[in-house]
Amino acid sequence: MFDKILIANRGEIACRVAATARRMAVRTVAVYSDADAQAKHVSVCDEAVHLGGSAPRDSYLCGDKIIAAARATGAQAIHPGYGFLSENEDFAQACADAGLVFIGPPPSAIRAMGLKAQSKRLMEKAGVPLVPGYHGADQDAALLQREADRIGYPVLIKASAGGGGKGMRVVARTQDFEAALLSCQREAAGSFGDQAVLIEKYVQRPRHIEIQVFGDTQGNYVHLFERDCSVQRRHQKVLEEAPAPGMTPALREKMGQAAVAAARAVSYVGAGTVEFIVEQGDDGRMDFFFMEMNTRLQVEHPVTEAITGLDLVEWQLRVARGEALPLPQSALRIQGHAIEARICAENPDNDFLPATGTLRVYRKPQGASFERADLRMDDGMREGDTVSPFYDSMIAKLIVHGENREQALARLDGALARTHIVGLSTNVQFLRHVLRSPSFAQANLDTALIERERDGLFRQEAVGLPLAAAAAVAHVLQDERALADADPWSRRDSWRSHGAAVRAFGFEFHGEAQRAELVCRHEGGLTLSVGGVSGALSFRKEEGGLLLDFADERRVAHVYRQGEFVHVFMVQGATQIRVVDPLTHALDAHADSGRLSAPMPGKVVSFAVKAGDRVTRGQALAVMEAMKMEHTIAAPADGVVQELLYAPGDQVAEGAELLRLSN
Repeated sequence: MFDKILIANRGEIACRVAATARRMAVRTVAVYSDADAQAKHVSVCDEAVHLGGSAPRDSYLCGDKIIAAARATGAQAIHPGYGFLSENEDFAQACADAGLVFIGPPPSAIRAMGLKAQSKRLMEKAGVPLVPGYHGADQDAALLQREADRIGYPVLIKASAGGGGKGMRVVARTQDFEAALLSCQREAAGSFGDQAVLIEKYVQRPRHIEIQVFGDTQGNYVHLFERDCSVQRRHQKVLEEAPAPGMTPALREKMGQAAVAAARAVSYVGAGTVEFIVEQGDDGRMDFFFMEMNTRLQVEHPVTEAITGLDLVEWQLRVARGEALPLPQSALRIQGHAIEARICAENPDNDFLPATGTLRVYRKPQGASFERADLRMDDGMREGDTVSPFYDSMIAKLIVHGENREQALARLDGALARTHIVGLSTNVQFLRHVLRSPSFAQANLDTALIERERDGLFRQEAVGLPLAAAAAVAHVLQDERALADADPWSRRDSWRSHGAAVRAFGFEFHGEAQRAELVCRHEGGLTLSVGGVSGALSFRKEEGGLLLDFADERRVAHVYRQGEFVHVFMVQGATQIRVVDPLTHALDAHADSGRLSAPMPGKVVSFAVKAGDRVTRGQALAVMEAMKMEHTIAAPADGVVQELLYAPGDQVAEGAELLRLSN
């Protein structure tokens, strides 16, 4: 086995690879950018080498610097993780030229599968089913339009060199094709340095089912069963599970054989994933078509590890060292059911806009760790760390395993309820809404699930004003009691020797001003009135939180205050409420329809208007790029463009005014 490896990545995947290496007594070298100087992955490795600036092009995409770091530290091999250089054939070749082992497939396999159009032609020769489409080298726009018209709408435009949902657009009408093509090509060029696209028939009611494959240098191949990754937003996965619900043994065998044939066709070595689009017929029939092969370890590999009991990174290291696959196909078995949730810094209620900020509070489910199969959490962040705009928005992956899907669902919902993050927006509550949706609970899966269930997924409030206010009041009173215990003269609980005192609290809840009234009786009882609900209030510390009794409801609440905002977590959901002084603090109401600001730090890609143009509400005005995704800024109302305040290519801070409109 290797004595030392360099991990050419960051975040949770770097920490995850390091964990297996440590168990195998293999020393590790981390690499890091300016932004990651204090990152978790740096601390969990044995050594660390600084690469350069915060932007990936100045650090994690600098293959020459990474190879130099490996040679300087005496590493024998490089594990690329996923993303960055993991599917870069030139980097894999450069590792070999430098006498280093690339823990991944040979450059030829990366090259063969890296361009989607070329890989489709290869798969056709190997007998793997394909979706009808155009995969040709001719990229003339008029030709692409004709091919789309020939295939029939809706069609899917995809970056040939792409992945992760970038450079991908669904087009429903011929008149929308040109604009979608230009946007797709621009995003593809920016993300992959190649604007070539392919066009495919957009499958109705599709499921995204992928097969984990492994090959070794002796020519042995196996598949480690399937994962269902159908629940997606912006063509990026949200929840993944294994095995796929509704999968029959016959279909599993057929898809597994097709995946192995795909790997064999390119002499694949190491871990790879063959992704299929599955069309569901009204009669229950499921037809599958090759979509692409990811020539690396996948983000969702833990669910495969959970149902097989295997460590796929260990397999990667052994195969890269020249060993044969640890097990043959006949020895592989499925045990139970596993589901993974991607916890991301984003705002689902605002079109999943990525968020940046500091993890002021980051509490994980008790006992969750990489070592646990039933409750595993892979992350690369700690409380106090900052989610920056330079990298993707994933904070952690929460993985559960159960005897069956029903048990796994219950475990995941409970674990998400015990995940408390304060400091920036996350998708934790949205994930819980998805788990509880009829479609997901009943395994009625397809890539349109989120859109189909949107009424029950977005802008949901599970806690409500009365409980949120009660938790906030209890938290304030608890802090005052703690202060009074230390300094009796600081009591602020309105105690009186007789009669009752009334204390007012002001709140803002979902943008609306609210008022609560607390009656404090001399015998110590409390009565709270808020939001049309009135009742006795009592509380005490419990399970690290507050055991709250209010208006005949008992809840355990975990409450965290950050400035004016009180964040409340309960088993049924989470919310936040703003505490204000009802006598002196007027609620903010900044509404300037003529101001258009950057929703996050990023780069201005383009403006679709110029000064003097008249625009209508909803019209696209500008495109920004942040966290590897393009975001369109639309007009909030009709008006005239007065001034553009930046130029394409400019970096802007969150809240920066991009342009001005007048009525």
